[in-house]
Amino acid sequence: MGSPPAADAVTDAVLTASRLLVAVSVRSLAAIDEAVTLPQFRLLVVLDTRGPLKHATLAEHLGVNPSTANRMVNRLVTAGMVDRRTSPDSRREIVLSLTASGTRVVRRVTARRRAEIAKIVAKMPATHRQGLVDALTAFAAAGGEPPVHTQLDGIWPGTQ
Repeated sequence: MGSPPAADAVTDAVLTASRLLVAVSVRSLAAIDEAVTLPQFRLLVVLDTRGPLKHATLAEHLGVNPSTANRMVNRLVTAGMVDRRTSPDSRREIVLSLTASGTRVVRRVTARRRAEIAKIVAKMPATHRQGLVDALTAFAAAGGEPPVHTQLDGIWPGTQ
């Protein structure tokens, strides 16, 4: 076997793949009726995968400062996709969670993304698919991203 690819080659391959995945995400968002930006959708996904969060924790997961997160939350609260409530543990803390509308948006966009990604994967040689699963699983784990099945349990056949 040859030596593993250099970090630069791996970085370039991931960067190229990320352009494709961002394009898939943008197309999936554009196909729904709601006017949700990609950063707002990321916020919805974080709340979907991690459950209700305090404001500062949400900002940390998004990698943005609290004021940026607050602006996004305000827009999504106004749109009826995020709920803001006083924490049961401390009346001084606010907890953010998805509403039914926010959950529907995440499910609809994710279903569209999944369908488009499935078409791309079907075009790959079968011999490369397991390697891709292994590499992307390790990549997502290194980045702290929860597995997708945690947000799709019960939605897709075979994910229960």
